[in-house]
Amino acid sequence: MNSPPFESAAEGTLLRADAGGVATLTLNRPAQYNAINRAMLGELQIALDAIGQDDSVRIVVLAGAGRAFSPGHDLKEMLANSTEEFIGDLFRSCCEVMLTLRRLPQPVIARVHGIATAAGCQLVAASDMAVAAADARFATSGIDFGLFCATPGVPVSRNIAVKRAFEMVMTGEFIDAPTALAWGLVNRVAPPDKLDAEVAALAQVLIGKPRRVLADGKKFFYRQLEQNLVEAYAHASEVITRNMLGQDAQEGVSAFVGKRKPRWDD
Repeated sequence: MNSPPFESAAEGTLLRADAGGVATLTLNRPAQYNAINRAMLGELQIALDAIGQDDSVRIVVLAGAGRAFSPGHDLKEMLANSTEEFIGDLFRSCCEVMLTLRRLPQPVIARVHGIATAAGCQLVAASDMAVAAADARFATSGIDFGLFCATPGVPVSRNIAVKRAFEMVMTGEFIDAPTALAWGLVNRVAPPDKLDAEVAALAQVLIGKPRRVLADGKKFFYRQLEQNLVEAYAHASEVITRNMLGQDAQEGVSAFVGKRKPRWDD
């Protein structure tokens, strides 16, 4: 089922552009370095829900307008609305957006430039992959404002080693792009003027794979991480058996045996 394109006004907090199977969602508050407010979370949720039902979208790219990816939540908005109802709803909405990224059938690539801090760093960690400009910087810096980065700490601690994640959330100190690459927070680092080309190259590699297998593989990958070893192998056996008997593997293996390129039907 294909959904109609998500439309954002030029002044909206989120922009969507679709081309060649790639849906690019751009955080669009450049004057605020793309600080995430309640409106932006709402637009993100709507856009992601639509993309999840849109078979024409093969890859999702998350980007930021202007000079940065995102510094995290809009602290001015939070301070001006310091009630349990507002703050609680804000963070519940944020968590739902992060879970939606995980549940999408499409792989999600974060395109990171400038700074990605607090919930901005959370978006990077919650994405399936990330490509960073060489001068990008990352931090979970809430601790510096007396606000421990609890929610960003969830995906960050699932991306990098425990002691390094603990250091990030406890010190709030920045790490640079090469460090983020070495620690496993991002997949690739590119010169700033080559960032878009590197993101596009990674997207094209994924677009060349069968859509159903990518979707099933993403679902399995994250599920098995939460299982013990015996459960993970049992689940993997079921998944790969169904996969092998399905039309994509039948075509792909036949193509390999026949020394030809596979012809995916999606």
